[in-house]
Amino acid sequence: MNFYTEIKESIVISLKAITANKLRSFLATLGIVIGITSVTLMQTAIEGINRAFEKSISAVGADVLYVQKFEWFSKEDWSFFRNRKDITMGQFNFLKKNAQTSEVMCPTTGTSKTLKYQDLVLENVFVLGSTYEYQMTFGLNLDEGRFFTRKESEGAYPVCIIGTEIKNAFFENTDPINKTIKIGTYSFRVIGVAEKQGSLLGLFSLDNRVIIPIDRFFKLYGGKRSLSINIKADDVKNIDETKEEVISIMRKARKVPFGEKNDFGVNQQEAFKSTFDNLTSLIKIIGTLITSMSLIVGSVGIANIMFVSVKERTKEIGIRKAIGAKRRSILFQFLIESCTICLIGGIIGIMISFPISLIIDAFVLPTAMPLWVIVLGLFVSMLFGVLAGFFPAFNASKMDPVESLRYE
Repeated sequence: MNFYTEIKESIVISLKAITANKLRSFLATLGIVIGITSVTLMQTAIEGINRAFEKSISAVGADVLYVQKFEWFSKEDWSFFRNRKDITMGQFNFLKKNAQTSEVMCPTTGTSKTLKYQDLVLENVFVLGSTYEYQMTFGLNLDEGRFFTRKESEGAYPVCIIGTEIKNAFFENTDPINKTIKIGTYSFRVIGVAEKQGSLLGLFSLDNRVIIPIDRFFKLYGGKRSLSINIKADDVKNIDETKEEVISIMRKARKVPFGEKNDFGVNQQEAFKSTFDNLTSLIKIIGTLITSMSLIVGSVGIANIMFVSVKERTKEIGIRKAIGAKRRSILFQFLIESCTICLIGGIIGIMISFPISLIIDAFVLPTAMPLWVIVLGLFVSMLFGVLAGFFPAFNASKMDPVESLRYE
């Protein structure tokens, strides 16, 4: 009898044993079902959050640097950054003139205002002032219309680009281009509608904002405020080189004495990613420990049932050995039986977790169940099947045929 025939026979015998004790087999799988459901739900939640984060953080730009008064995720108190000198247009112009490794850059500043169109009103809309280079710096695409030109930017024209939330609120059934809206008490002509961008980390909607020329912003809302200078590197691979150059130029522009710390921050997407990765790593460790406990409990239950099964079938083992069955055949028989029980539990667990993940995605937080999560769930169930069944199967394979035949 070759190896494959032995495996085939072992599978047939195992399935017969499982179906002969349906209730016991079902109860044995419950622990694995709960464990695999927990594992897959944890992974779908982490995967969904990762995808939502990647989509959200893409608005920050992997190749964009942000020169600001403060550093993201710093341990310093906010008052420490508040007392720093503002970043000004003069410093932006100095940086723009001297930078060599950046592709394009733009200054930005903002405030919240009430928007009006005819009888419709939107409160707490973020008004962002920038230059014509904003579109190139962030790769902003427009659903309708165009971005303001250099002439409109430098001439402080009363033109604006609106987000999709504003378009839906004001112009759901009409063309917004060339319509006039009021930002605060000042009139602006809509020349473009930005494509839908979603929210930044679920905290700030990028679609509930208006972009206007920064010089117009200063005239209407005042220029005594700190800017954010946004620099797009000429190549994402050279982002560190660009960062070093920006730091050097900004130190000169802000007259930071040699040897003293920077009085500004140069922030980038990596700060978000490293903080997020640290957080998700901790969640994964805690989640793995919790789900492992349920899997261990489930596998212990299966191991106990397998020991009982071996004891009940001692005579059967003796007969099989007496007619020539090898030790490995007996080992495979009980090992396959244990793995099959766990695999069934794994399949049921995945079938339960999938609809639950859809409900969680709809009402609680984003989830995703790619193929690798399903494969992981089945692999884990098989792994615990091997661990649970090995010692009972090994004991069965070592039984003496003569003693086994005498067993009553």
